[in-house]
Amino acid sequence: MAKVDANLNFVVIDVGSYGREGDSNVFKECAFGKQLYEGKLNIPEPVTLPNTSTNPQPYVFIGDEAFALHANLLRPYPGRNLTGSRRVFNYRLSRARCTVECAFGVLANKWRVLHTAIQVEPDFTDDIIKACCVLHNFVRKRDGINYEDSETHNLEDIEARGTGTRSHGVEVRDYFANYFMGPGAVDFQYDMI
Repeated sequence: MAKVDANLNFVVIDVGSYGREGDSNVFKECAFGKQLYEGKLNIPEPVTLPNTSTNPQPYVFIGDEAFALHANLLRPYPGRNLTGSRRVFNYRLSRARCTVECAFGVLANKWRVLHTAIQVEPDFTDDIIKACCVLHNFVRKRDGINYEDSETHNLEDIEARGTGTRSHGVEVRDYFANYFMGPGAVDFQYDMI
């Protein structure tokens, strides 16, 4: 579960639920969903849209059909026999949702470990996914949408350790803990929910 901004950066992620659980239930149980439904997110007050003078509109998050409708959460109209205006609304909402889909696509293509089953303990898998999201944001802020520099960056200082089936050579947690927290570390802070 993730919230992304218009630049495809992950703002909030929730990692660790099983794929067989429904998105709606996962959202209700994650910290972000609980805060949204309890009104604790400090969302700005509704405002009138440009070129209008009445009917203030709330700030909203966008979800798919699995999510329940909420004052600050939009979802598509259900059903097949929709009016023309509802079909247009669903289409435009779907286009807006493409941003988060695109963020996941960029994440998975940049960190190829996400293209296959990760053969480690579930808790370590959660850490790998969180590290990939943090690194995704770091690279996007550093390179913007130009990934050429990061594709040719020499990472000779990564020490390969272990030969077991679980480690596959690189101790990801140790490397990134040292890189981000060691001497001369990059000033980068990221809070995960």
